[in-house]
Amino acid sequence: MKTVAQALVEWLKSMGVDVVFGIPGVHTVELYRALPGSGIRHVTPRHEAGAGFMADGYARASGRFGVALVITGPGVTNILTPMAQARADSVPMLVISGVNRRETLGRGLGYLHELPDQRALTRVLGPSLHLEDPKALPGLLAQAGRALTTGRGGPVHVQIPIDLMAAPAPGAVALAAPAPGLPDPAKALARIRAAKAPVIVAGGGCRKAGAELRTLAEAMGAPVILTANARGLMHDHPLAIPASPSLNPVRKLVREADLVLVAGSELGPTDFDMYGTGAFEIAQQRLIRIDIDGAQLARHNAALTLQADVASMLPKLAPPRPADGGPERAAETRASAFADLTDAYRAEVTLLEALRTAIPGAIMVGDSTQTIYAGNLYYSHDLPGGWFNAATGYGALGFATGAAIGAALAEPDRRVLCLSGDGGMMFHPGELRTALDEDLDVTFVVFNNHGFGEIAQSMLDAGAEVLGCTPSPPDLEALAKASGLRYDICSDSELPALVASGKGPRLIEVPRKKVQDFR
Repeated sequence: MKTVAQALVEWLKSMGVDVVFGIPGVHTVELYRALPGSGIRHVTPRHEAGAGFMADGYARASGRFGVALVITGPGVTNILTPMAQARADSVPMLVISGVNRRETLGRGLGYLHELPDQRALTRVLGPSLHLEDPKALPGLLAQAGRALTTGRGGPVHVQIPIDLMAAPAPGAVALAAPAPGLPDPAKALARIRAAKAPVIVAGGGCRKAGAELRTLAEAMGAPVILTANARGLMHDHPLAIPASPSLNPVRKLVREADLVLVAGSELGPTDFDMYGTGAFEIAQQRLIRIDIDGAQLARHNAALTLQADVASMLPKLAPPRPADGGPERAAETRASAFADLTDAYRAEVTLLEALRTAIPGAIMVGDSTQTIYAGNLYYSHDLPGGWFNAATGYGALGFATGAAIGAALAEPDRRVLCLSGDGGMMFHPGELRTALDEDLDVTFVVFNNHGFGEIAQSMLDAGAEVLGCTPSPPDLEALAKASGLRYDICSDSELPALVASGKGPRLIEVPRKKVQDFR
């Protein structure tokens, strides 16, 4: 008879899982006993946070949920930050952990890796499911599958006591995700038909609805503002505006619109009010929102809300004829938004565009570094889902290294470019070796300013003394050599050609103005 661990692994396979990320320990031995022969590839990071970020990057690139296996106690606490990042960006991630024997839980007896209440940590980030009886396994997996494949997306935690891992298990089958019911779009369609100057705001919920978004935009004659999580959609389309709603020209377009359709966006401040001015607003009577999450819809007043899957709803909203002047309004906004950037940020966007030209169709994964901040403000990527980073929302520094590895495993035939600063890279440098172990085509570009440049600049802008922002970086050439990676060093202008000249795993250092020289 199958054990609980074997049944769990079989369920993963039936759900389409082909890669899991994890670090084994004494509390997960039975899970690892079940993996050989399952057809599921196991990838070993150097830290559980790396496992979480890899699962995140895998999910974003593949469109399926990522999976991380961790031990109880420190394994769980180490992966909490990636879980929080996944929650902020609605990325489906399954974290499977062990936990101590059932009779010991909550008693404070000092067992290995003991926590007072492990689920108290994880359930603030999403569903946290505990197996109390092997007979409950099918229902628990059904609940996990529902959370991972329907609704908004985010982390799901499943913990199995070590005394149940090898226990006999009943059969467990994969759960087919039901199609969400669609509300009546008639009122929304009537408003769209009457609009003379409509605008669409596309969020991360549109990532799988690129064709539907383009078709609706053309039918409406509506400029489409692409938030950071929607970049890659409608590349070079005359109606597309790959610019942040934090920029004044984009806000002007929204203010002048007589209808604003927001699809799959939480309207979060890191996208819509990056500079903290509080100036972004959409009049309630002009706002229509589509989101799969009813709780999210309730957080902002709107004239109409439609709780639905974006890809299913958008085709039902197409009017018979488009409004006039959409491409012209979009073109004016694009030009004004680019001009609204600082000289330094325009240079960064120009660099990103040169990289896109050098390696078309690549996946660009970013950390919190100046190039990424600039791209989130203004940049059009050429691959749906191919631009993502942790510089919005939760903003976990150190995200990019692991996420790029996960993306490369999800899309092995694509180039993956990891863009980070020396500060972010040092959060998880050990994962460079994982890229070597798995022979992945990832190029790690490290913009080296010898510290935390963005934070230092924020301190200067606030009139504060720069403090704590100059941790010394390692010798990056020596780090690359120790990690078994090819190393190159170049200027910004030389970077695109160098990236195009060879595949990974490799590390390219790009020296920048040192933080010590800021002022």
